[in-house]
Amino acid sequence: MDFELTPEQEMLRDTVRGVLDRASTPARRAEVVATELGWDPQVWRTFAEIGLLGLTFTEEDGGMGAGPIESMLVLTELGRRLAPEPLLDCALLPGGIIGQAGTDAQRKDLLPKIADGSLRLAFAHGEPGARWPSAEIITQAVPTDEGWVLTGHKHPVPHGDCADLLIVSAALRTDAVQQTGGASLVGAEVGSSAAAPIGLFLVDPASKGVRRTTYVTHDGLRGATVEFDGVTGELLGEPADASAVVAEALSGAQAALCAEAVGAMEESLRLTTEYLKTRKQFGVPLRSFQTLTHRAADMYVSLELARGMSMYASMSLADGVADPVVASRAKVRVGRSARHIGQEAIQMHGGIGMTAEYPVGHYTARLTAIEHSLGDSADHLRNLSRYVSDYQMVEI
Repeated sequence: MDFELTPEQEMLRDTVRGVLDRASTPARRAEVVATELGWDPQVWRTFAEIGLLGLTFTEEDGGMGAGPIESMLVLTELGRRLAPEPLLDCALLPGGIIGQAGTDAQRKDLLPKIADGSLRLAFAHGEPGARWPSAEIITQAVPTDEGWVLTGHKHPVPHGDCADLLIVSAALRTDAVQQTGGASLVGAEVGSSAAAPIGLFLVDPASKGVRRTTYVTHDGLRGATVEFDGVTGELLGEPADASAVVAEALSGAQAALCAEAVGAMEESLRLTTEYLKTRKQFGVPLRSFQTLTHRAADMYVSLELARGMSMYASMSLADGVADPVVASRAKVRVGRSARHIGQEAIQMHGGIGMTAEYPVGHYTARLTAIEHSLGDSADHLRNLSRYVSDYQMVEI
């Protein structure tokens, strides 16, 4: 198996690194996350100019036609610099869903606007009290003469505060088959007791009946709680069960988060090793203490384990395999490595590691947020336990 990057992939990585080295220094990031928006519109425009917002869209849809490996490289660079711009939440994830589930007209209308930066979307899927990997959707979509009407509550919606348009998942009423002229709803029979199929809807957050409450997350980013009270939404694609589309999109998002975490861990380790080289205790650098160098070596091992699993998840997606088992494996390993590296980085920095002025604490905060996004390590380990009987040996 070839793990070497192509010249084009190296150029993409270096281009993104150059942009972020200039635009997302620790001091600059502190200023940006303190603003109301929480990220820099100028950097967003730069992302659009170099093609990052449409990175994975087809060229016909205004994108670059890149794949999961390229996404991994870009997200790793964002993690390395703690860039607050919502590339995944407002462009790649919702754009990928539209590319998979949308009609030709919807793709041609929305994807070029996402790619050029004029339209931001957010995926409103999680619901209060729902723990990953629960697929139960309480939000309801009911067909009427005027269209589909949505009622429910979505939380959290990452970067839903700045979205111009929402993609909302909702349970389709099983009697909708009759009310939509006999259109097929895959996965449910009229009057059956099975869980209702999931539909995806485009909703303008400024519509009557939408209540959006925004908040700042503990890692300095933004999110929203969105309530829908009889809101009319446009069906994305056909009135069929979109559960498979959602599952594939979330597997891709989990792989992207793993890649971002690897970038954050790389920089956390670099900051720690630099600190050990320069900080002196008893007249000698901290690197002279064997115990500390051993702990730094253990951090490096954790980083490489996480990097390997992140690459494994992205390469599986590149091969067309959106396997939740692969995603869970990667999430467990990356989550454990992130916890180890984050804690050790702060511990070996001493008191300065706890200060808001020094970046290492912010990296740990972001790693913690990634750990709790789309299922934490315990959730994914519980998911993997369902497949224990498929293996002769399992290491926990």
